[in-house]
Amino acid sequence: MNTEKIGQLILQLRKEKQLTQQQLAEALHITNKTISKWECGKGIPDVTLWEPLAELLGADILKLLQGSLSLNSIDTGNIRRLKIYVCPHCGNILTSTSSATLTCCGRPLTALTAILNDNDHKPKVSTVDGTNYLTFSHAMTKEEYIYFVAYVYDDFIWLQRLYPEQEPAVQLPRLKRGGKLLVYCLNHGLFAYQHIL
Repeated sequence: MNTEKIGQLILQLRKEKQLTQQQLAEALHITNKTISKWECGKGIPDVTLWEPLAELLGADILKLLQGSLSLNSIDTGNIRRLKIYVCPHCGNILTSTSSATLTCCGRPLTALTAILNDNDHKPKVSTVDGTNYLTFSHAMTKEEYIYFVAYVYDDFIWLQRLYPEQEPAVQLPRLKRGGKLLVYCLNHGLFAYQHIL
């Protein structure tokens, strides 16, 4: 562990949060001399302080321990690069449009990889008054169901969450044609369909 790098990072993050050493010390119930010692690289926080310190500084504990923050590349905003993550523990749905390290429930997440044009999860599409209705021939039990449906186009994403025991159908508003439809089945994964609308 590089105590100097950790100290410099604590100093940088404290200043970003516009906290004085005294304010940070009071929030952690320690002395400001202890904060000064860390920032000078002459010691590191006790194991019991890492979590509250990370929360106060708005940083990841692992990054604090490593003494460095790695910046992601600038997001150019192309939604077609969308990556979707689903936490296997709590079910949170997270997205990113560029490379990112995402965690949920204290564990790193891996972006879903879509299977192209699978017929078992392909919806039947009907259009009424410009509105698209997608219906699925799929079980919607607590053990197996379609978790979400998303439509991705250059400048937007439309996403609808589904729940067990509801009708396997969604109603999409008027959307630009030529996008990608994503269907996520809880048991079978992510499926992608181009130009389905």
